[in-house]
Amino acid sequence: MELLLTLFVISGIIYSVFYIQKKRREHHITGWKSLITSVCFISIALINAGANLFGMLGLISWGLTIFLLLMGAYFTKYLPVPQERWRNNEEEKYDF
Repeated sequence: MELLLTLFVISGIIYSVFYIQKKRREHHITGWKSLITSVCFISIALINAGANLFGMLGLISWGLTIFLLLMGAYFTKYLPVPQERWRNNEEEKYDF
């Protein structure tokens, strides 16, 4: 059961890496600071999946998880701000 869970997590991580890469290319996002949040969250998933698989859910895995979570939260300020698709005024909403 643990192996199956780990395989699901790893397949989800592989999918998310390709999805993040695709979206960064589409929106022409460059720079490493905006990527750190995603890398930290993916690392959390890998660390916890490996710790669960090998039975090492201890202080080190918890410490790394908390550190990466704080690091990912800190670097969210470097994520690009999404642009609004529509204007706020309803009259100008469909004005092309």
